Formats: sequence, structure tokens, C-alpha cells
Amino acid sequence: MNDHSPRIRTVLGCTLLVAALGAGTVACGSSGHPLSAAPYDAAGQISFNGPAGGSKKADPDKPLEITAQGEEARITDVTAQDAMGRFVAGELSADGTRWHTTAPLTADTRYTVHVSTEDEDGEPGRKVLDFDTGSPGKSKPLKVTFGPQAGEYGVGQPLTAELNKPVRDEKSRALVERSLQVDSKPAVKGSWYWVDSTELHYRPKSYWPTHAKITATSKLEGVKVGDRMWGGRSKPLTITTGDRIVAVTDAGAHSMTVYRNGEAVNSMPVTTGKAGYETRNGVKVVLGKEYFVRMRGETIGIAEGSSDSYNLPVYYATRVTWSGEYVHAAPWSVGSQGSANVSHGCTGMSTNNAAWFYDTVRQGDIVKVINSYGADMDPFGNGFGDWNVDWKKWKAGSALTKEAKSKPDPALQARLSPET
Repeated sequence: MNDHSPRIRTVLGCTLLVAALGAGTVACGSSGHPLSAAPYDAAGQISFNGPAGGSKKADPDKPLEITAQGEEARITDVTAQDAMGRFVAGELSADGTRWHTTAPLTADTRYTVHVSTEDEDGEPGRKVLDFDTGSPGKSKPLKVTFGPQAGEYGVGQPLTAELNKPVRDEKSRALVERSLQVDSKPAVKGSWYWVDSTELHYRPKSYWPTHAKITATSKLEGVKVGDRMWGGRSKPLTITTGDRIVAVTDAGAHSMTVYRNGEAVNSMPVTTGKAGYETRNGVKVVLGKEYFVRMRGETIGIAEGSSDSYNLPVYYATRVTWSGEYVHAAPWSVGSQGSANVSHGCTGMSTNNAAWFYDTVRQGDIVKVINSYGADMDPFGNGFGDWNVDWKKWKAGSALTKEAKSKPDPALQARLSPET
């Protein structure tokens, strides 16, 4: 154990002498206090388990450890930072004889470690260590594929992150999620939601701003996510948004009103799903547009030859679910549009109105159905029903929200956080 009494005696001696000489008189020079001295090279006071001389690379699977050498030397502080400016959490023993990392090192990167020490007289020492980490084991790297493709979308388009292997552990999920960064201009707060072990969705509380630029990036490369699982390189994604287009279909009133940036620009008579085939209620997102598609009853479970069977050429078809719900031209039901629901679940309208709708909307625009006797739109699995999840539940689907409710993990919190 170090004896701190020399430092205390020096301070007291200087204080008493200043009091004796009177105010304004400086009797002790800067060299009289051990903390005022320039740090000496502490190379002889420490050792570490990293590679020496840059000849080898450190194993990222092993923690970094620095130990004090000699009975009188002790470590007072250590900071370890990678080439991207991220600090690695660590723990210093109470007696100052050992420091070690408590979070994984990043693979294939360079680290700079600043070590502060003091000797038996309280004199400060300093040593800067530099080393590189090697590649992880031969396990397949964890990669992220962001979606959708780059381009312009409606304000309802969620971002997606597809992982090439499952992540089930909650701590690993939190680490992955913290490394997936989304920036929006104009700025907007949002959150990731774990749909399952390989898929995440990101959205703000409300729709995206109009004419926004949204960029998603991953900082997982080289990061140890779990046992034999390391992050790989992923391609960033940038999308933009256009005007805010929201189409509201009132199944009870048999009409659709389309709003652009909050202003109604068109209202059209429509027909929606009849009894047994009611159109789903809720918010849907345009998935794509097909000028021509052949629709068959067999695709939704209607047996060929039954009274409900159909096989129709359909034009100006705007898809809103993967199971086959569209907004499309339905010239055969014009007599019912505006007064009755006669479709098998789609929203039908005249050819002219369908052409206008087809030309007006883009992928990511909003189609909302109200007052239908149908079931609610599924949040996931049949398109993008993300907006039907209220914000509180959406945030609860984030691994970071779950982490915050549990005991904080300082190592995990510091792992990917740059100095501020």
C-alpha cells in the first residue's frame, strides 16, 4: 500500500509557510507539490497482456489487462479508446494494482490506452500504449441489410434491418440496436422494434417529416455481439420522403378521401369487402404498384367453381398487403361504388379514379381504413402495419427500453459511446 503522508505533509508545509509570510507572498514554487510535476515515463511501473512492439495483434476475444509492477507503484487511471473514438469500459482494483476491460474489444482496429500511475512519493507517471486487434474467429460475421432500397418514399415508410443470423440474447440485442444509427433531417425521434430475432423496424412516433433525408448506418463491424458472433460490414442506406399523402377509406360511407399535406385533394366513391371478406381496418402502407395484375379467388382460399370464385384482369393496382389487398380499378362494380360493399377485400373504384390514385401515391404513402367490420391490420407479417402499434408499446419493443428497466450495464453502455 502506498503511503500518502509525504504528499499531505508537503501541502501542509506550504500552507503554513504562506500564512507565516503573509498574503500575496508565494513561498513554495510549483515544483514543491508532487502533482505539479510533469509525469514521468511509467513504462517500468506497468505491464500489459497486449502485443509488444506491434509485432503481433491482440486477440479481441481476450480482455485487456494492465498490472502495476513493484511494491510501491500503483495505477490511478486508465482510458482505452479505439480508432473511432469509442471508449472501452474497464475496472480498476481498489488497491490500484490491476485494471482490466469489462467490455469486448473490437476486432481489426487500433487502440490507444492512456495509463496514469504514481510512485511511493505520489509522483505522477504516464504511459501511452498502442496496439492493434486481430480478426475474430472463423465464424460468419453478423451483417445488417437495411431496407427499403434507396429512393423517395411516402412519410409512412418504416426502415427495416434484416440480420443474417438470429440474435436472441437481450444484452446482445441491446448492443446491436445501439450500433444501428438513424439520422433524419429535419430531426425526429424514433425507435427500433424487434419484430423477431432477425428483423427490426424503425419509425418515429408519428409519420416522417415531409421532404426529409433519412440515413441508417451500422457500427457493428468488428464488434463482439455474443459467443462466436462478431459484427460485419454493412452498407448504409439513405432515403428521402415526399409530400404527406394519406388516403382515408370510410368503409361505412363507401368513400375515399385523399389528403396531401393535410389538405383534401380528392374524394371518390368506392366499394370495400363484403360480408365474409371485410376489408381490414387500420393504417396500411403502400407496398408497390402494378399496372396490370390477374386476380384469382384461389389465392385467398376460394375454391375454383364456387359462387365466390373469380378470375379477373385488374388495372391500376396499388398493393397494401402481401396477402393480396389492393386499391384498384373495378369497372364491374361501378354501380355499387359509393353505396355498397361488394368486393372480396380490396378497395375498388372506377378506372379513372384508380388511374388518378395510382399516379398520385408512391411506396410508403398511407392508406387508412375506418368503419369496416373487418379485423384490424396485423402490425407485422402482412405488409407494414407498424403504425397501428401505439408509441408506448412500440418503444417497449426496443431492447434498449428493456435494458433501461433492468439493472444498468456500464460496460454495455460505454461500449459504443464516443466521448462527449
